[in-house]
This record gives sequence, C-alpha cells and structure tokens, in this order.
Amino acid sequence: MKNIAIVCSGGDVSGMNAALKRFVEYSIAKGLTPYFVQNGYEGLIDNNIIKAKYSDVAGIISKGGTKIQTSRSKRFLEKHYRIQAIKNLKSHNISYLIVLGGDGSFKGMQKLSNECNNISFSGIPATIDNDIAGTQYCLGVDTALNVIKYAIDAIRDTASSFERAFVVETMGRECGYLALVSAITSGAEMCLIPEIPYQLDHHKASFKKQINKGRNYFIAVVSEALDKSEEVSKWFEEELGVESRITVLGHIQRGGNTSVHDRLMAFKFVTHAIDGLLDGKECSVICYSDCRFKHKKIEDVAFKKYYIDPDLLDLV
Repeated sequence: MKNIAIVCSGGDVSGMNAALKRFVEYSIAKGLTPYFVQNGYEGLIDNNIIKAKYSDVAGIISKGGTKIQTSRSKRFLEKHYRIQAIKNLKSHNISYLIVLGGDGSFKGMQKLSNECNNISFSGIPATIDNDIAGTQYCLGVDTALNVIKYAIDAIRDTASSFERAFVVETMGRECGYLALVSAITSGAEMCLIPEIPYQLDHHKASFKKQINKGRNYFIAVVSEALDKSEEVSKWFEEELGVESRITVLGHIQRGGNTSVHDRLMAFKFVTHAIDGLLDGKECSVICYSDCRFKHKKIEDVAFKKYYIDPDLLDLV
C-alpha cells in the first residue's frame, strides 16, 4: 500500500472540506493510505502530518473552510525549509501529495517536485478569485458567488426602501471575476472591474435619465482590485444627488455552507487528481475547461496570466 497526503494552502474556500471527504474515501477505495497535512505548507515544515480515517471526514461536507487548516508560509520560500518538508514527507513514506490552492501554492508545489525524487504531486485550483490560468473554474467560486448574491439581494431591499445608491465591494484580488458575474446575475446598474477601463462620467447622462423616469436607487458592484469604492460612493452623491452607502463584503465571501456545485466539483477534482497520480502523472494541475477535466503542466498554470472569458466581458 502506498501513502497519499493532501494539504490546503493559501486562502481557504468552501469546498475544501468536501474535497477532504472525497480524498479519504476514494484513497482507501483505491488501496491507498490517506494522510492529512495540518496548517498548509507550515505543517509540511513542522511535520504536522497525520493518518486520516473515515471518522475524520464525517459530517464535514457542508462546512466552509478546511478542517485541516491552511496558511501562507513565508518559510517555505527558503530552500532549507523545503528540504525539511521533503524529509518529513519521506519519513511517512508519502508517495503522492495533493495541493489545494492557487498559483502561489502551485509554484511551491513545483519547487518541491524539482527538489525531490519518488514523490508525485497534483494541484487542485481552489480560490474564490477564480484567477488561475488554464482553468475556467476554481473550487469555492460558486459558493462565494452565492454569498454575494444573497448579500446584494438583501441590500437591494434597503436601497429601494431608502432611495439610496449602494456600492458593494467584492473580493477577487487583481481579478474582477466575482464582481463581474455578481453584477450580471444580480441586475446591478454599475459594474467596475480592472479588466474594463471606465470613466464614471460616462454613466452620468444615462443614470440621470433613469432618475427622471422614476429610478430611485442604484446598485454598483466594484472589485476590490480598483480600490475605488469610496470614490464611487462620493460620485453618486456629488454628481447625481443620490445618498450613498458602501458595503465591503470582505471575508464572508470565503465561508458559508458549501453549494451543491462546489461539493460536486470537489469530488470530481479529487477523483481526477488521484487517478492521475496512479496513472503516473508526476506534477500536474487538474484544470476544468470546456466541460472537461484536464491534467496540465504546472508551467502552463502557475506562470501564466489568467484572462476572463471575453463572452462574459461582453455581457457588461
């Protein structure tokens, strides 16, 4: 029997616990012994590696976050700490390691792969930012979008009641995907993201016309990457005479009850990761594009820029 481990690295997402459940159950079904790495790459360095059992994943599928914790490890950037991590994996006779995370986590995974022998690696894109090149979907995105949807629906109620403009700031780091999709699916009147150049005054004539025809509130969805929420709020008040409020959704977008889609995708991502490792894939990332799962080279994922689908951009 070979040993296989899984680690969550970087920001947590809803869907990681569902992935852990599938990891334990499918590993055992495939004749592997599963191990958890606690606390991300920090846990690799500190040898916080424990054997996983069925009971460890009972009842966790609906919960956000990750039972085995995660971290952003500055120590992992230093080679001697990575060497220690490799020694720790070998001390448990780990043959395979699955990494749930983003491009930074995958770059760390590639370094491990280059610096050790006899251990194979597989990456699963897990970030609500949905900014990983090579894949159209990352684990956790659907749950985050649903959290934003509920928030905007609730905000619209009070916006219309008080005749206000609400500026809703979403996460996404340097990528506007969350803001874009949320604005489209919530019927927002304004969407500002880094991928589309904008000038607020281009909205002025249209919004004034809408006010004259009876519109008494506005919803603007703004990506955190722009750092412009305060400016947009002031613009509504000073240029349109509409009272404005800002709502920064923040880290609530990372948590919450995991959606059906993310649970299913977690199961599929992990299944393809384990199957790929058993088939001899030594260092790849599981990507989802055009309704298919594909194993891609880490160089084509972690070291390339992500671009939002042009068809989505056209919708706004």
